[in-house]
Amino acid sequence: MTMGLIYHDAYLKHEHTPTHPERRERLQYTMDQLREEGVLDDEAVWQLDPVEVTDEQIARVHTQRYVDRLRSMSATGTGRLSADTHVSEHTWETAKLSAGGVLRGLEAVESGEVASAFVMARPGGHHAFANDGHGFCYLNNTAVGIRHLQATTDVDRVLIWDWDAHHGDGTESIFYEDPSVLVMSTHQDGRTLFPGTGDVTDVGEGEGEGYNVNVPLPPKTTDEAYLQVVEEIFRPIAEQYDPDLVFVEAGQDNHFTDPITDLGVTAQGYAALMDAAVDAADTLADGDIVASLAGGYGIEGGLPYTNLAVIATLLGYETAYIREPAIYEPPTENPDVSGVIQQVKEVHGEYWDLPAD
Repeated sequence: MTMGLIYHDAYLKHEHTPTHPERRERLQYTMDQLREEGVLDDEAVWQLDPVEVTDEQIARVHTQRYVDRLRSMSATGTGRLSADTHVSEHTWETAKLSAGGVLRGLEAVESGEVASAFVMARPGGHHAFANDGHGFCYLNNTAVGIRHLQATTDVDRVLIWDWDAHHGDGTESIFYEDPSVLVMSTHQDGRTLFPGTGDVTDVGEGEGEGYNVNVPLPPKTTDEAYLQVVEEIFRPIAEQYDPDLVFVEAGQDNHFTDPITDLGVTAQGYAALMDAAVDAADTLADGDIVASLAGGYGIEGGLPYTNLAVIATLLGYETAYIREPAIYEPPTENPDVSGVIQQVKEVHGEYWDLPAD
């Protein structure tokens, strides 16, 4: 079983400020962890270089006006798309390479070059809209990659599972009227976290109605509750949708040590989530699965271990040994998510056959 690991040191060039949550150390610490664990020495791990996406590939998702604005801002090395989303001289080239990492991973899996892929890229993309960006995002990497794959291969239906703590408002917007991409988001309730979106009742529009599934979870939600969502919402909808490919927007900021979110997932929980995604891909999509790093800001705490857990699961490793350092204590409370699950069932029962309580 081979896994493509898409990474390049050029991903370290883009920077906001030295203390910004989304900084280059997010990748550096994880790559160090993978080296220490011997993952990078495994012959099953194929280290692949990203490509730089073309103007044509970007244009399938983003407006020319927005592209020109972002390119111009980066050329001057000044400005920002929002209060927390700075543009530097390296932003444009790094954003294109980040989107190209997703594209490379998708092509490698679809062609059979590798069995699965993990894209270790930054900046992320799920807060990037067709005509704007915020939330540390510039180009919607996932959308650019998927639109390219749909335009150049026989891949038709793609299931995106966005498990980032922050709702992927940009990705939702781009695919909101499109039944060829089902977007499922499990995120911290928008009433308690940026960007404040992702309500259960946002189900898509037009032909895309029913193909946008939001599961907003309360603060402190732990592994057990996430796996309840997997069994009662993710699995049955995935099986009925029957995708050609499974794509995971792997936001690792659900971890209980993350400094800017308030959820309670452990490294073991992440292994279980990825195991569910892999199982869906194996059962429904001939094993075709790509995961791409999204959020995750506990640089020395949870992030290296959650990334390790996800990658180890893709490789079929034993993951029981993967734990956070002992100085971090997982939460003991486990909020009840049955009400949220029931609401999702009531709303989406119109579109999908979901198990009764």
